[in-house]
Amino acid sequence: MDSIPTPQQNRALLRLPSPIGRLELTADDEGILSLFIETDGHLPLDATPEMPSPVLLRAAEQLNEYFAGTRTAFDVPVHLTRGTEFQRRVWARLATLKFGDMLSYGALGSDIGRAGSGRAIGGAVGQNPVPIIIGCHRVLALSGQITGYSAGQGIPTKVWLLNHEGISHR
Repeated sequence: MDSIPTPQQNRALLRLPSPIGRLELTADDEGILSLFIETDGHLPLDATPEMPSPVLLRAAEQLNEYFAGTRTAFDVPVHLTRGTEFQRRVWARLATLKFGDMLSYGALGSDIGRAGSGRAIGGAVGQNPVPIIIGCHRVLALSGQITGYSAGQGIPTKVWLLNHEGISHR
């Protein structure tokens, strides 16, 4: 994931429980900046008081619906302020994946004009600052094998998300 935001960089902060651990969202006036999934009982801004905003409350409602199985698409604004041009191209392609879709790393590279750049594609997927909302968990090896996941508890978190969406994997 991208560097951990500091409270000064963000105007809004909200935490919420989920089946995969607590989630921590940050936003500015334009949209969601980051979503972190609890790792080993910790979130990056645990010591910072929450500062909810309308966009964060809307995101929390949509995430709760997603986890309840009643929402398959997010329509909260996302404001990707960090990342290289290459990373933003990868994230833009990820954002087009729908609930239950799967894409291989190779196909993702081909889609953005970077066929054969599997390692760089994997790195960009792993740096996605807004997992779940931008579904990086939907990217697998061509064989359907899970090769890693950088959020939450790693592969168990990805397995939960894939199973939740009915995406076959190995």
